Amino acid sequence: MSAHGFAQGKHLLIDLYGAKHLTDLSFIQEQLSHVAQLCGATLLNTQFHEFGENQGITGVALLAESHISIHTWPENGYAAIDIFMCGQCNPELAITPLATAFEASKVDVSTHIRRSLPSTLAVSNQ
Repeated sequence: MSAHGFAQGKHLLIDLYGAKHLTDLSFIQEQLSHVAQLCGATLLNTQFHEFGENQGITGVALLAESHISIHTWPENGYAAIDIFMCGQCNPELAITPLATAFEASKVDVSTHIRRSLPSTLAVSNQ
């Protein structure tokens, strides 16, 4: 462990532009389950909300290793996907399958490494 802390996991923010299938709840559920498996994660539960016919969907796949969430704006062909995984999982394995499945014309990804401070540097609330 370095002075920079221990890497707890990797957090990806994926923006899909020109995306399709953004109102298809069963398709979205299937894709999130599929990429969780591809990344080596354990799917615990899912919860989704449809905003109405031909409107957006928001949802989360709860993983033993953290989560995958999605928010869709079909009127704009846009989906925002948030993937945080720790342990031996590799969330980057989800990028291409998601872009392909949603037929995105453009994909932006930002990655953030989540780190905890070494106990010698941790701030105490006492």
